[in-house]
Amino acid sequence: MSNESPELGWQTLSGPAREIGLALGRAGRAAVLRHLPGHPLWQELVSDRHAARVARMAQATRARFPAIWAEIEGLAEGLGLPVEQVFAWNCRGDLLASVPDGCTTVLVPGDTPTLAHNEDGLPFFRGACFIAEVAPQGQPGFRSFCYPGSIPGHTFAFTDAGLVQTVNNIRLTGVEAEIPRMVLGRAVLAAATLAEALAILQDAPSGGFHFGLMQRGDGRILSVEYGGGECSVREVTAPALHANHALHLPRGLAGQIVTESSRDRQAWGDRLLAEGRAPLEILRDRSGPGLPIRRDDAGDPDEENTLGTAVFTLTGAGLDWSIHDRAAGPPRYSGTA
Repeated sequence: MSNESPELGWQTLSGPAREIGLALGRAGRAAVLRHLPGHPLWQELVSDRHAARVARMAQATRARFPAIWAEIEGLAEGLGLPVEQVFAWNCRGDLLASVPDGCTTVLVPGDTPTLAHNEDGLPFFRGACFIAEVAPQGQPGFRSFCYPGSIPGHTFAFTDAGLVQTVNNIRLTGVEAEIPRMVLGRAVLAAATLAEALAILQDAPSGGFHFGLMQRGDGRILSVEYGGGECSVREVTAPALHANHALHLPRGLAGQIVTESSRDRQAWGDRLLAEGRAPLEILRDRSGPGLPIRRDDAGDPDEENTLGTAVFTLTGAGLDWSIHDRAAGPPRYSGTA
């Protein structure tokens, strides 16, 4: 299979929240209109059976996070779609227990703490995703991997406050969400400290997510699993891997969907970590006995492919970062923050 893939784009955005959302919508409009309205997942999410839950979460989002709601309104305008439908799409993991948002994260503590992450999503978005470099009014700027039609904050990102965020889907069952998990993820990008980020996630009446968190000048890596009104925080003290199912959230351990891919990636990734493999080598690996960590199969059983990979390392000089959009070779983007 070829390692070649379309380039991951870069968009620079600034201004009030609605204007940022408008620009995000315009950047993703062609891909969204080409792929989503006819997709069964979109049609399920915007159906009348979810309307009351969507309306309740919309009201809660407007009240608690008015700037994020304004961003979603701008996103809908830029996409040329009703805001109710766009908001429902951004609630997909809160409305349904299993959606095609996978991902694998490697967490390596030590003198140079490293968070590394494969962003796995719908294969038809390959070449349509982009890094958004965003300068919001009154908040730290950030750079985040973005899917067409979705707000930032549920993939990988790093901020001008030195905060690094990597996000994995957890398929919790039996959740009745109040605030969408993606809205909470977007809110974390405005946090000035790890403590502020945790305060946002510890009030988690949402669908399930795992966050890898670290911050320039702190030295810790935190593994945070949240959803269904619970939040579990663990400091990572030995190399670890997370393959989008709960490992320490009590609610997740009691009730979650673990797909074959998620189980295989966790088992093989743990083995590669035990062998001392480097994070990027692990995330690019396709040699396991089951379904691979690096995902390029158009027939992936979870309907997910690896669309981007990021490596973040805290050093004495700051935060070294690299973003990759191919299965081999040098990064597409890199720098120090």
